[in-house]
Amino acid sequence: MINPATRMAGWPTWAHLLLAITAGAVGSMAHAPLSVGVLILVPLLAGFALLRGAQNVRGALIRGWALGFGYFAPTLSWITEPFQVDAAVTGWMAPFALVLLALLLGSFWAFALAFARWAGGQAWVLVFAWAGVEMLRAYVFTGFPWAAPPQALVDGLAGQGLAWGGPHGVMLAMAALAAVIASRTWKALRIAVAAACVSLFVLPVMAPKAELTAHTVRLVQPNAPQDEKWDPSRVPVFVNRQIDFTAAGPVPDLVVWPETALPYLVENAQVVFDAITEAARGAPVVLGIQRRQFSDYFNSLVVLDAAGQVTQTYDKHHLVPFGEYMPFEWFFRHIEVGGLAARAEGGYAAGPGARLLDFGALGRALPLICYEAVFAHDVGGAPERPTFLMQLTNDAWFGARSGPQQHLAQARMRAIEQGLPMIRAANTGISAVIDPNGRVTAALGLNMAGYLDAVLPAPAPPTIYSRTGDAPWAVLLFLGLVAAVLTRARLRQSGGIDAGEPHA
Repeated sequence: MINPATRMAGWPTWAHLLLAITAGAVGSMAHAPLSVGVLILVPLLAGFALLRGAQNVRGALIRGWALGFGYFAPTLSWITEPFQVDAAVTGWMAPFALVLLALLLGSFWAFALAFARWAGGQAWVLVFAWAGVEMLRAYVFTGFPWAAPPQALVDGLAGQGLAWGGPHGVMLAMAALAAVIASRTWKALRIAVAAACVSLFVLPVMAPKAELTAHTVRLVQPNAPQDEKWDPSRVPVFVNRQIDFTAAGPVPDLVVWPETALPYLVENAQVVFDAITEAARGAPVVLGIQRRQFSDYFNSLVVLDAAGQVTQTYDKHHLVPFGEYMPFEWFFRHIEVGGLAARAEGGYAAGPGARLLDFGALGRALPLICYEAVFAHDVGGAPERPTFLMQLTNDAWFGARSGPQQHLAQARMRAIEQGLPMIRAANTGISAVIDPNGRVTAALGLNMAGYLDAVLPAPAPPTIYSRTGDAPWAVLLFLGLVAAVLTRARLRQSGGIDAGEPHA
């Protein structure tokens, strides 16, 4: 029986490209809002089939680009939402932003297939190359690891592998399993591995329920639409709404408001701070706010004590390019394009880095503002192990469907990787409490105004990934790619690769 991937070698290029785009689009359904995690196998399997069908490096590059574009464009379609907040000014940029971002991210997958073809077209090379480019995607140009294939696994048992290998170890394992399934030999092994993958991706988390602390946290969700959030006529509505939610019900042990919950600078907000602490009735309050230091502006959070005084401050250090600051600012200023999320001219300045906040009996928290929860290495970069993770975010920028749900999935990844609970306050949702196994124990849905009181889960023992970080996987991937280069040289010397073939 002829393997379908072998039969593909005779197909015309346009058929390969159509297959690549379609397979990528099917893989996007593994992510929210559909969240059919097992479908992430489709683009992975297609990648190995496309490699086998590529006659040269250029062909592999084009096929990989088509696969990546088909995957990233629908998955990241929420990226058009921020441009619609002020549609008259920035709406025209939305389709260009989506297409260019999908092409840019697709180029990483294109390079993986091209490198594998250059090294002789062997599947094991693509395993290392694919995991390698996904690691690069988390770091280069400040990083953008959104929609990494392991993100699709958070609902299933396989997602617990993040505690062992983090996103890059899991990506390497996913690529290796896909290579086995797509191979032309070992039929029984292929069937067994495919069945195991489907089971692991579909079966729910089987770990026992997380141990709970004796502490209750309150997450405040004002549901301020982004186009109204800074409107002077609407500001009192949203501020008073959050104060009312803080004053409601029994007194919790900690109150958390979302990112930029107050549209003021810290130095101008004392009157509001006094009203907030009166409503909190002695509970500490964490809230997002902007602050100024000399000529720099920061996207920050502050901790208010029972007297309304700021006792702790954290400044966001991993900023959103083109959102909170502008790369090549001189050029974009010339064409009058500014950062979408930055309220200060010139954008925000970056804070000094990760730090812990002390909440007494509750323990110490690692604060994360919005985008920072996307990066496994940022969360793992805390100076000491915290008791819990705390994310403040304004997901109103991400629209009302897939963006906020995908952002929540990444928060769940960070909880699994570190073995730590996370509390998450989001302006328009999804505010949630997440246990150390990545399960959502309590949540407020999208586009709801309200508050959520929930018991804080206890931390689990440190995970392997929390101890090692990305370094072991970086070394392993580097060694794998070096082996691929050496294999290329050996094949060329032995005549296994035609010296006249256009490999570059």
